[in-house]
Amino acid sequence: MDIGWWYRLAADAVVVVHGLFILFVLCGGLLVLRWPRLAWLHLPAAGWGALVELRHLVCPLTPLENSLRQAAGEAGYATGFVEHYLIPLIYPPGLTVQVQLWLGGAVILVNLVVYGWLWLRWRKGRR
Repeated sequence: MDIGWWYRLAADAVVVVHGLFILFVLCGGLLVLRWPRLAWLHLPAAGWGALVELRHLVCPLTPLENSLRQAAGEAGYATGFVEHYLIPLIYPPGLTVQVQLWLGGAVILVNLVVYGWLWLRWRKGRR
């Protein structure tokens, strides 16, 4: 009995979770505006996302997906999740280190604005 389908399904699930995590890193601050307690999850996630982009680290979900794909008899990929799935969709070929630095900086800037606004709102409410 071939269980390759199970590994393919698990690899696809990792892709979905990975994509949702990236979306949470990028836009989770907006959710925090509605549900402030979510900041306890979003701040570490945003920090991790910025660190991975700025330091060019490999997220552990990428090797997990690749190992599941290889167990299913498929080829993995040599680049990271962002480069393999998102960059071809969003950015033209020839992504540079400078663009990656801008992406990491954008994550930090957007979250600084959101959390700064939340902090001001919190201080105003305490008076």
